[in-house]
Amino acid sequence: MNDYINIIGGGLAGSEAAYQIAKRGIKVNLYEMKPKKYSPAHTSKNLAEIVCSNSFKSNLITNACGLLKEELRRLGSLLIKIADETKVPAGQALAVDREEFSKSVTKEIQKNPLINIINKEVGKDVNLKEITQNAITIIATGPLTSESLSEEIKQLIPNQELYFYDAAAPIVQKDSIDFNIAFYGNRYEEEKKKDETIEEWKNRLEKSENSYINLPLNKEEYEKFWKELIEAEVVMLKDFEKREIFEGCMPIEIMAKRGIDTLRFGPLKPVGFDDPRTAKRPYAVVQLRQDDSKASLYNLVGFQTNLKFGEQKRVFSLIPGLECAEFVKYGVMHRNTYINSTELLDSTYKLKNSDNIYFAGQITGVEGYVESISSGMVAALNAVQDFKMGAKNQNRQKIEFSELTMIGSLAKYISTANSKFQPMNANFGILPELEGKKIKDKKKRYEMLANRSLENLRLKV
Repeated sequence: MNDYINIIGGGLAGSEAAYQIAKRGIKVNLYEMKPKKYSPAHTSKNLAEIVCSNSFKSNLITNACGLLKEELRRLGSLLIKIADETKVPAGQALAVDREEFSKSVTKEIQKNPLINIINKEVGKDVNLKEITQNAITIIATGPLTSESLSEEIKQLIPNQELYFYDAAAPIVQKDSIDFNIAFYGNRYEEEKKKDETIEEWKNRLEKSENSYINLPLNKEEYEKFWKELIEAEVVMLKDFEKREIFEGCMPIEIMAKRGIDTLRFGPLKPVGFDDPRTAKRPYAVVQLRQDDSKASLYNLVGFQTNLKFGEQKRVFSLIPGLECAEFVKYGVMHRNTYINSTELLDSTYKLKNSDNIYFAGQITGVEGYVESISSGMVAALNAVQDFKMGAKNQNRQKIEFSELTMIGSLAKYISTANSKFQPMNANFGILPELEGKKIKDKKKRYEMLANRSLENLRLKV
């Protein structure tokens, strides 16, 4: 084997893997096709570019993704550290300034003398088979793997490639939002208390953290918006492409077609808010989340979409407060690629029929930023073990995290046979149940699962 480890793809998983390997004194060849070539959703030359939401989800350990982040913090994740350093206000969630985040990751990777960044497209400029022949390799090309590389990956996993679709939400300029209608606040913190006067309540609202901007709708406004949304024109997908849509990234127009009240029980849920103009709960609420550190850009939460750009402008401008909104980025929908990991990978993200090839990131079927980072870390730690002890050494020590941890249970999920395999976010449903009596209180049960997870988090290398 060569004296370095290859990583293909400089996204979240690939960047984390490169850092973890170099941290342990091993050279890395990091292949990244940007800026020579960009995928349909990427525009920045930087590594670890975020193309959808800027949210890394909740920071609470009673939230599955929050627990996974805490595990990664304790394991020394570079990307979670940088996410914490580039965060923007988002209540209990960890949202980042996406530009600062990517710049910081790129700076850290570039300054490491053990990491050699090679700006070439594997599959076109470089042959996948050649670079994997004598080197341990992690394929972390993400859900937008280039067609040329996809063809070469098929040679590793014939007839096993799957697809689903992912949609990103639009972003608007804050100063184009009408604050005669909009108000700041977080869910449940902004309801008027029974013992508060209207004046006391409004004074409290003014002092609250400006995490989200909220746009209330009455019944007539909501139904007009819903009608236009379900009738709006969408971008037509090519005939040869399968139309498999992951529930976690459901385009809002498809969600709306499931029923007139579906959005009101989903992203437009009004529970936990009172409209400052009426001191009553609105019929529906659209939330916007801060997207940059300057708080000049906000994304529409839950508004992933495949509508044509002109239709997005027309339909989303019907939302009260967005009548004159300036859209700096429209929502887009793009093909995501993932392999049938339950048949192909083990719990270290290693290809079962190979001695030296790993996969990491969303191409494995882990869904989400933090989940991708966790897969990059697990693959990297095991690639290091193979490097040190020999990939064919049957006595080499695998780094397998306990299934009682979120990082371990996620790895187990994607490597356990499942005929209905779909991309999976971190969630408490994939953790083993608590021993003994069942806890009915969900928050208490999640807290106990989280504490058990952190108690069982072990890393010996």
